[in-house]
Amino acid sequence: MPELRTPAGPRVPEERRPLLSRGARGPRRWRRVAGAAVLLVQMLERAAFFGVAANLVLYLNSVNFNWAGQQASRAALVFLGASYLLAPVGGWLADVYLGRYRAVAISLLLYLVASGLLPATAFPDGRRSFCGEMPASPLGPACPSPGCRTSSPSPYCAPTLYAGLLLLALAASSVRSNLTSFGADQVMDLGRNATRRFFNWFYWSINLGAVLSLLVVAFIQQNISFLLGYSIPVGCVGLAFFIFLFATPVFITKPPAGSQVSTMLKLALQNCCPRLWQRHSSRDPQGAHLLPDQGSPQPGLSSQEDVANFQVLVKILPVMVTLVPYWMVYFQMQSTFVLQGLHLHIPNIFPANSAASSMALRVQGSSYTIPEAWLLLANVVVVLILVPLKDHLIDPLLLRCKLLPSTLQKMALGMFFGFTSVIVAGVLEMERLHYIHHNETVSQQIGKDLYYAAPLSIWWQIPQYLLIGISEIFASIPGTPQGPCPPSSVPLELLFPSTLD
Repeated sequence: MPELRTPAGPRVPEERRPLLSRGARGPRRWRRVAGAAVLLVQMLERAAFFGVAANLVLYLNSVNFNWAGQQASRAALVFLGASYLLAPVGGWLADVYLGRYRAVAISLLLYLVASGLLPATAFPDGRRSFCGEMPASPLGPACPSPGCRTSSPSPYCAPTLYAGLLLLALAASSVRSNLTSFGADQVMDLGRNATRRFFNWFYWSINLGAVLSLLVVAFIQQNISFLLGYSIPVGCVGLAFFIFLFATPVFITKPPAGSQVSTMLKLALQNCCPRLWQRHSSRDPQGAHLLPDQGSPQPGLSSQEDVANFQVLVKILPVMVTLVPYWMVYFQMQSTFVLQGLHLHIPNIFPANSAASSMALRVQGSSYTIPEAWLLLANVVVVLILVPLKDHLIDPLLLRCKLLPSTLQKMALGMFFGFTSVIVAGVLEMERLHYIHHNETVSQQIGKDLYYAAPLSIWWQIPQYLLIGISEIFASIPGTPQGPCPPSSVPLELLFPSTLD
């Protein structure tokens, strides 16, 4: 394919410009169409992701699988953790082999196939096809002493569900790691201001997808049917895949240009294990051209810039390591917090004593409880409200008073709020267990399952969700790139993947 000249000036081999950008006004109009298509795909993908994750603990803890609380919580944590830890895999494949367009398309197709496992196991025939018959619970003598340990049986359908969740996490992480930069490719020609506005809308599309999913999908899953509730995320992914393919003629697609991850690993091997590197370079002389005084034979960053990138990465690694405990706390919001909420009193959406409701509405709606996943909205709402308030009011005021904290100070403050949320949750759990130990419980129907809960309202969980949201503003957003990085630094998109979703 002949080389095409981009508006930036240099020739880029195999880069494909959009087929429909003709005419004087054509390029700008079709760039906006391409950007809008990326925003729609991102919103639908986030709606599907939250539709899967929000009630995963409830789904595995239900009569469909009868997983114990800690087993369901562990599965949710594995899924959420893998959806972030596997992000470098999709980014590396796109940079080295596939390119961003193909990586997103293949990931959406894998997403569609993997997400179909959950609705397929939501009805009895599907569960028997994928998992076999559910084993009967063994009957045995009670624990003879208070300190004895009882072995919990292996969860039903665990290998199938874990395999499906890991494939789903791989697909979601690959879309997340590539769609952001792919969207930037579409609007980069329109200037810095258009790029800034695109990422503002990109952030809002993430949160809009989360809000719609939590409001609608979580309600359907908890109160109507998991089959219908998990079919909606499949439909969202299918629609996102269709929009992405339909918009292909207006997309700018770029070929893979190599991965800095591979370069960083080579430099790490060269500095940490020089003898092993010498043996490797003797077998592969072309791979040894990484010294600062030698030029890089491949297009992209020079060897001097590679070394500078590696030095910056070494300096940033301690900061990244300190964020690991914070994210361990953050993900409790979608695992143990959910499990705790299922054993608190959840009020009905239509109270039986409501005088404004008709008798038929009270009879039909009295079993519709407020979805526990709706408390995640407290986190989303506090972020949406406080981010513009902080940027336009609090930060300018602190800057004028010369009290504006540094980035590291903001991250430390965010960690403080995160750990405070766990302390608040622990105090609430101690109070809940106090009622349980005194056998003061109330029974409540959540979907088709009966839960015995403490007579404490679920609204007591709101402070811990609000504190997590405040912590996200200080710990997560300062670690997200806020502009172009210098040429000699590691791309922050690699070091600090966006955690606003």
